[in-house]
Amino acid sequence: MANPHVITFANEKGGTGKSTTAVHTAVALSALGYDVGIIDLDPRQRTVTRYMENRAETARRRGIALPTPAFSVLKGDSVDALEAECAAIGAGRDFLIVDTPGRDDPMARAMAAKANTLVTPINDSFVDFDLIGQVDPETFKVKRLSFYSELIFEARKERAKSDGVSIDWVVLRNRVQHHDARNKKRVGDALMELSRRVGFRVIPGLSERVIFRELFPSGLTLLDKGHLGDLGISHIAARQELREMVAGFALPTVAEREELGAA
Repeated sequence: MANPHVITFANEKGGTGKSTTAVHTAVALSALGYDVGIIDLDPRQRTVTRYMENRAETARRRGIALPTPAFSVLKGDSVDALEAECAAIGAGRDFLIVDTPGRDDPMARAMAAKANTLVTPINDSFVDFDLIGQVDPETFKVKRLSFYSELIFEARKERAKSDGVSIDWVVLRNRVQHHDARNKKRVGDALMELSRRVGFRVIPGLSERVIFRELFPSGLTLLDKGHLGDLGISHIAARQELREMVAGFALPTVAEREELGAA
């Protein structure tokens, strides 16, 4: 297909698990047989690029085949350079995944506007919630939208007007603290209230687990069964979380998109 389904992982705040979820989504879709490309828009940190390079090196060193998306890091700092990178990595593929920097960045804004699915990971706290909405300190009710929500709201309106595409905005709730039931409920209630105002979907993400950091040097993921050794129960639970996260994105299948394209 000429145009891939674009999944942009975007959040102006760092430390929310954005690169981790982007990499695992790309590998998960590759493992399902889709042709996937992933672009790293942070040429300084290069977290996604390093993860993919580590993965390729592990496959070479062990002599194994690992489902791996095509990957690249943005070269240049202009919209033209971004368009060229997307064309080079995305052409003919089923999915193009873009990992953006954890800051306000013009390239990140551009890719948020170009997304079919926009994923905003946040940690389960009002510190991260503040990125998208502000709450009353006494009642924890949403008082107003934050700048980022207004930015995405306008981008979605412009996209719908320009080419009729409705950006599916997904807020990914990472690192939910199961032991703090009161905070979990307050954040959850605020997210539901804000989602009704702005029109995003809320889905569960990934819990805080050491294994995600331990896998980085090898470039492996929890989906690489047979190459990880014996996994404990918590790691098996983490794999299930990952599957549920990808399912929650409700991405179109290749067959569905071919039917839409032929209609």
